[in-house]
Amino acid sequence: MKTDELRKFVLDRLDEDERRLADEELPLLDEAEGRGELRIVRSDDGKGLLLLPGPIQAPDERELVPFGEKVALLRGEVEKTTDEATLRLLAGAFDTHHGWQEEWR
Repeated sequence: MKTDELRKFVLDRLDEDERRLADEELPLLDEAEGRGELRIVRSDDGKGLLLLPGPIQAPDERELVPFGEKVALLRGEVEKTTDEATLRLLAGAFDTHHGWQEEWR
């Protein structure tokens, strides 16, 4: 597994999602959250965000984190992380993109 390749894929998709939002389209990251593939929630102290797999709470019980807030924190985390599981979880939100590689699943 080439972590750098996976990291670049995720960062490029986050950039694309920002463009989608600017074009008034739903970001793919938000779509993946809506399908229950992952969750981005506020930490208990409210100072950070947590990235979690799948839904634990019902969608109507979750407080949605605004896209701009979560993408900024995610980008910073992706740029510095060496945790392949985190990168794979985020990459999974973009598995419909033509650059997706099945080995990332």
